[in-house]
Amino acid sequence: MGPLFLAAALLLQPPPPELARERPVGKLEVVATFSGPMPTGVAVSKSGRVFVNYPRWGDAVTFTVAEVKAGVATAYPDAALSVYDKAKPAETLVSVQSVVVDAADRLWMLDTGTVEFGPVVPGGAKLVGVDLATNTVVKSIAVPADVALPTTYLNDVRFDLTRGKAGTAYVTDSSTEGPNAVVVIDLDSGKCRRRLHDHPSTKADKGFLPFVEGKPLLTRKQKDGPRQSMSFGADGVAISPDGKFLYYCPLSSRRLHRVPTEALAGAAPDAEVGKAVEDLPVRPFASDGLESDAQGRLYLTDYEHNAVVRRDPDGTYTTIAHDPRMLWPDTLSLAADGYLYFTANQLHRQKQFHDFTDQREKPYVLFRVKVDGTPVAPRP
Repeated sequence: MGPLFLAAALLLQPPPPELARERPVGKLEVVATFSGPMPTGVAVSKSGRVFVNYPRWGDAVTFTVAEVKAGVATAYPDAALSVYDKAKPAETLVSVQSVVVDAADRLWMLDTGTVEFGPVVPGGAKLVGVDLATNTVVKSIAVPADVALPTTYLNDVRFDLTRGKAGTAYVTDSSTEGPNAVVVIDLDSGKCRRRLHDHPSTKADKGFLPFVEGKPLLTRKQKDGPRQSMSFGADGVAISPDGKFLYYCPLSSRRLHRVPTEALAGAAPDAEVGKAVEDLPVRPFASDGLESDAQGRLYLTDYEHNAVVRRDPDGTYTTIAHDPRMLWPDTLSLAADGYLYFTANQLHRQKQFHDFTDQREKPYVLFRVKVDGTPVAPRP
């Protein structure tokens, strides 16, 4: 049998069968892509305006908050505020980790006050509110040094405008080096308090080992240092539609907790607040961002499985979006048009997780998926 006969026989053989593939869930839409620094947070106004932020984690960041118009990100509210001036850390934005639109349709920017997870710059940690009708700052609340500790990393924030004269903000401290907490901020007086300070529910699980893209995720602090578990504490946060509970989870954990806001924002000693924390059943995945809807459900990113999951009031979990392009879904924002927006920023491909070789592939993506939930509305 000569070589020409063999070649002809091979050509006549049927092609191999198509192998089964993982099925995507949900119909993803690309809202915008980003070829500069990686974004973390996203917020959508009632009229559909879209905002993102870029923390200073090592990428070259010009402005730390942007509005996305026709797919293009521009400094918001302007370069004078959004471009960090080292000589004016209290008057400019140092490094914004989260942006959130509240029930009054104001954009709030949570400034960590840190650069590349270093110590908090004096005067840099703050919560800044912008009136979207005028694009002007209407409130800037400094988080004092006894609340934003040198090791603090202010991560995410949610609002209840019915508690207190002007409302209350709840901020997670996800520090990897110091105690974790939930910071409670009175929006009228600007008073800030650390609650659940170093409470077990706010802390990373020791030895936590997530699997992302099928591989264990370990980090190095120095290039020649040992590989170790990442240890981010309280990160994702969401408030129930009736305002009675605050849900939160450490990034380095598969736990989910809730605490009555009456206890958290009240005058009880912190030890008493800790006793009121409820440990909800352990999930088979780890989350970064959380969001809630008016139907009393939670939305959770699942960064281990490239997914976004919904938790019903009875504790049932349902995957609403899953796609191999959803590389580290980070922050969620449920918009008035019924779309759930989220960033996918390849956080796990950063150099510290891969022997100091950056494996991220630009562009980063802002996705959205249609859901049947509606945003939490203002309460009377």
